[in-house]
Amino acid sequence: MMTVKQVSDISGVSIRTLRYYDRIGLLSPAEHTEAGYRLYDDAALERLQQILLFRELEFLLKDIIAIMESPTYDRKQALAQQIELLELKRQHLDDLIAFARGIKMIGVRAVDFSAFDTSKIDEYTKRAKEKWGNTKAYEEFSHKKRTSEENERLMEDFAQLFAEFGELKGSSPESSEAQAMVKKLQGFITEHFYTCTDEILSGLGKMYAADSEFREHINSAGGKGTAEFAAKAIAVYCGE
Repeated sequence: MMTVKQVSDISGVSIRTLRYYDRIGLLSPAEHTEAGYRLYDDAALERLQQILLFRELEFLLKDIIAIMESPTYDRKQALAQQIELLELKRQHLDDLIAFARGIKMIGVRAVDFSAFDTSKIDEYTKRAKEKWGNTKAYEEFSHKKRTSEENERLMEDFAQLFAEFGELKGSSPESSEAQAMVKKLQGFITEHFYTCTDEILSGLGKMYAADSEFREHINSAGGKGTAEFAAKAIAVYCGE
């Protein structure tokens, strides 16, 4: 048996989140001590692993509950499908990394936008939906067709976001204005490119500050210091 603190330590899930999972019926402890403390057994830990995999794939908590409580839920089959989707997601992220590197090396206009093609994931999610029912959990991945003119305009809009960051760099990264800009940036990436989770956004923020070429592109849009300011605002937004 493990206490809630021990489970939190080994899983990285906060104690507050574990308590919330218990409250909504997603992950209940195996038993409680006489003092009322939660205790988790191996079965509970295995269930937590499944939950974390679903969360990594952007499932909503209500969908996870519906899936895992379904009488037709097959843990092995679900795991196989999770692995397949994670592999597709990894390939998609690899393509996006190659795309970003292409921007640094040869410029936006010469880069192929096929990196944003999620058709393989879309096909898989269609089959997964048929298997798991009417869940909306996979709708995070969207595939949009654009003309070259639309792509160019999109990149101009993206640069404009950092120009707006530049106007705020004299203020605190914790200010409501700066945090609103981070939220706007995250929404823009999610709407036009790919699902930008807090984890991905955090990684982007670190890249903006650490990578000299990214820093140069961002600062050219918003002025010197914009990349560092945006990175700090993102870190605050992501709770780092």
